[in-house]
Amino acid sequence: MEQTRQEVSGAGADFDLGQFYQIFFEEASENLDLMEQMLLELDLRSANDEELNGIFRCAHSIKGGSATFGFADVAELTHQMESLLDRLRRHEVQAVAQMVDVLLESADAARHLLARHQAGGQGQAVSTTALLRRIADLAAGLLPDDAAAAASATAAAATPAPARAAPKALAPAFAGQARALEIRIGPLERPEQADAIRELFRDIPGLGSIRDLAGAPANARWFAVQTAASNEELLDLLAFHVAKEQVQLRDAAAAPVAPSAARQAPYEFFTGAPGAPPTAPVAPVPAPEAGAEIKADAEPKGAEPKAGAEPKAAAQAQVESTTIRVDVKKVDQLINLVGELVITQAMLAQNSRGLDASAYQQLLAGLADLDRNTRDLQESVMSIRMIPMSIVFNRFPRMLRDLANKLGKKVELVTLGEATELDKGLVEKIIDPLTHLVRNSCDHGIELPADRLAMGKPEQGTITLSAAHQGGSIVIEVRDDGRGLARGKILRKARERGLEVSEQMADADVWQLIFAPGFSTADQVTDVSGRGVGMDVVKRNIAALNGSVEVDSAEGYGMKVSVRLPLTLAIMDGMSVGVGEEVYILPLSCVVESFQVDTDAVSTVAQGSQLVKVRDEYMPVIALEKIFQVPRFDLDKSSCIMVVVEDDGSRVALLVDELLGQHQVVVKNLESNYRKVPNVSGATILGDGTVALILDTGGLVRRARH
Repeated sequence: MEQTRQEVSGAGADFDLGQFYQIFFEEASENLDLMEQMLLELDLRSANDEELNGIFRCAHSIKGGSATFGFADVAELTHQMESLLDRLRRHEVQAVAQMVDVLLESADAARHLLARHQAGGQGQAVSTTALLRRIADLAAGLLPDDAAAAASATAAAATPAPARAAPKALAPAFAGQARALEIRIGPLERPEQADAIRELFRDIPGLGSIRDLAGAPANARWFAVQTAASNEELLDLLAFHVAKEQVQLRDAAAAPVAPSAARQAPYEFFTGAPGAPPTAPVAPVPAPEAGAEIKADAEPKGAEPKAGAEPKAAAQAQVESTTIRVDVKKVDQLINLVGELVITQAMLAQNSRGLDASAYQQLLAGLADLDRNTRDLQESVMSIRMIPMSIVFNRFPRMLRDLANKLGKKVELVTLGEATELDKGLVEKIIDPLTHLVRNSCDHGIELPADRLAMGKPEQGTITLSAAHQGGSIVIEVRDDGRGLARGKILRKARERGLEVSEQMADADVWQLIFAPGFSTADQVTDVSGRGVGMDVVKRNIAALNGSVEVDSAEGYGMKVSVRLPLTLAIMDGMSVGVGEEVYILPLSCVVESFQVDTDAVSTVAQGSQLVKVRDEYMPVIALEKIFQVPRFDLDKSSCIMVVVEDDGSRVALLVDELLGQHQVVVKNLESNYRKVPNVSGATILGDGTVALILDTGGLVRRARH
């Protein structure tokens, strides 16, 4: 990275672009993501100018930033992408599927090259020679078959120029007649930009000659040139050093030629006779910051808005001006501090319970305000860490498109509930399980187009991703309208693997067999699936997040996988219960009800298991005293209260001594600080400083079930 910084800084040793590196890489990544999303949503049959302009602006922003920082390979690739997109938006070539393919592949290559630059040049650089050739052919209107014929006829035309470290490698062939032009550029950010423009004319064969003109303001440069290049070619070359908005071209003895119809007079000091000083100098327009996005279609101040322009741009500008980037570590530190504040507030609340309300009225009122403000603060801080599920869903259209093309299937992805928010820590951990579920639906679920038509289905299958809040949890569903699960085939495979199954098993129990390690119904192993190592990993990863997985299917109609997760793993509402001298915490989202029970209402069945009847329903009873071997110091005290908890669609009754209350608890990871404890998901610190275990209700339900 230091070597690159020196190359970029060059003569301007007092101006270090290194401070803008991180901003550039983040903005480039955002632009690549946005470009990919817009390409996937592009309707080739009726692509409108606004969509194509949006994709073009993304490529242009990346190209401008890459050239500024000296990343010539990225600049060259994005320049060729920009050329193809420019011809598309000018309707000079017809949009075809191959163009979307090559642009998506080019975005992947640009992402790889940028990651390599961000790592200081480590790793092997990806070759872009074939991509550049394909882009050039498509920009020339040649489809792959036509391009192959043209390459065999003229080998030189099909072989791209080797990548060089300077923008001059991108120079086109200049076939026009030489003419006299004036190039007026300003305001300049650095003096060396003018030197770089002069070097273009000296280094690129056939471009022409250049000399300085007098009369330019202090922050601008005027040049007289003789060139055979067109205005568009000149603007493309100059864009490596200055934004197009800073350039005006004019014939030596004619009116100015603006870069586009939307920019007739970018700066007032460009008016007047050629070579003459400006008639009305104005304050220079500030140059864009290094690493900032340079928009090719930016409007001059005071210009009339474009007809039919959507309010989306204004809304985006407002969002950009009201958001900041914050390191995740700072947010985590803030959440930890709020957690400590919650513990301190609980300690004060517990110690104040014995105070005389009349004597300490003001103190108790202040503690009540502290309780309310602490909860509001906790909710506000947690909302900072909550991010929309669209961050997860947006990565699947591209993956599904490539996989469907590989498998020869037609698949449409529908997303619902993208605005549903989830804790960032959970989002990072749920991506891999969801990726496998989506790939599984495409590979195993969706049939080939011919098979779907034979079954009376539309040839295009549908995979639906949805997210919604339910109580204190989020439910993410992956649905498809494919072939569904074959009950008979699953039972047959289970018997072959030695699993104990029967024809009388409920469907829900049969579907759970697909989560067994190594279980697969695929007839052959492919590079996509069939090894039986996916679904068990999915369930294990989700269980590690205190979540659950449910499967529903109808053979021939499709399959649905529901993933239920807590909204956050940092702070939660809990109910504290007492067993002997111990205190345990139950997640409040899992608690259904509590009631006092007589010992006569509890029935003992085979192997000592106990059942209790609640409104004509028998449910298993779990005595926490026996599970955790709690010692009894008060022999007269006994467990007579039952708390019904629900998880994974099943209910159990927990036998406890007393209900202590409901309050917020700060979740501490017990496994990282001690070790994994069965039936325990974490720990918390109570107001009196003691440690209470947070029970794993899912583990307790599974224990009762088996």
